[in-house]
Amino acid sequence: MADRPAALFALGAQHLPDLYPARSMHRLQQLVRVDQTVVAERFDTGEIRTALASTEFLITGWGCPPITAAVLDAAPRLRAVLHTAGSVKALLSPACWERGLAITSAAAANAVPVAEYTLAAILFAGKNVFRLRDRYHASRHFTLAEVQSGVGNYGRTVGVIGASRIGRRVIELLRPFDVEVSLFDPYVDAATAAELGVRQVDLDTLLRTSDVVSVHAPANPRTDRLVGAEQLALMRDGATLINTARGSLVDTAALIEHLEAGRLYAVLDVTEPEPLSAGSALWELPNAFLTPHIAGSHGNELARMGDCVIDELERFLAGRPFAHAIVASDLDRVA
Repeated sequence: MADRPAALFALGAQHLPDLYPARSMHRLQQLVRVDQTVVAERFDTGEIRTALASTEFLITGWGCPPITAAVLDAAPRLRAVLHTAGSVKALLSPACWERGLAITSAAAANAVPVAEYTLAAILFAGKNVFRLRDRYHASRHFTLAEVQSGVGNYGRTVGVIGASRIGRRVIELLRPFDVEVSLFDPYVDAATAAELGVRQVDLDTLLRTSDVVSVHAPANPRTDRLVGAEQLALMRDGATLINTARGSLVDTAALIEHLEAGRLYAVLDVTEPEPLSAGSALWELPNAFLTPHIAGSHGNELARMGDCVIDELERFLAGRPFAHAIVASDLDRVA
């Protein structure tokens, strides 16, 4: 169909088959003219600059170079950027907003596996799985029907820092469980907190009263070391800190002190620095559970992000607004 608008992929070419497997690619090509063999990993080649001249939709992802004013000058027909990943902060220049482009991302789709990871970590923390697993591994024995004190999720309080897409999804996933959820987010009003079904508290109260604290705030200068030495000192003995957001939100050195004292547990999918240095104390601490930034989309989860972008494109072409539209004022408020 010659009347289909032109689109161009701009991302690391190695990601394309996972983000847009055959089924998704076929669906996408019913909507736009897009050549899966032409992928912009840089914008300054002759082939890509020729393609940009007719491009109406830029389909981006990990590995996309920054979309600068010069790129926009080469793409006079560009109407929208659809990002097949999460944050667009490092991707878009101010010129994109000045041009009035429609912007969307698959951050909502990427939030799903992060929230699932977080839910698993919360439930495992409540069952004290990490300590009991190590004890069982060391002793190679346990006593049948022995009741483990201090174990269980019934009546636990989970503190969520940040009502981001991921934070809200975590809150949603926790609803079937017998836990109380507290929320700290300075951008959330009382009405929204009531809709979410959470108890709205300040950060200090959340830290003092929660058995598990899960971090879902965005990384920006205001949230750097949001959970610092003073905040960690407020947490209950035996409480667990989960971080799937960014390492910069937690004071790593202060956290190590509390872990070395045996006072807290931590589940860390992100750290600062990332990856950790080989000599970091976190490697050897039994109460620190580390994973290599795997909470977000991997493997077959990548196709969910591609499908999300295709859904957004269908909406746009039907004359409806993006379901996950991004405006410049959102960039420091979402994670």
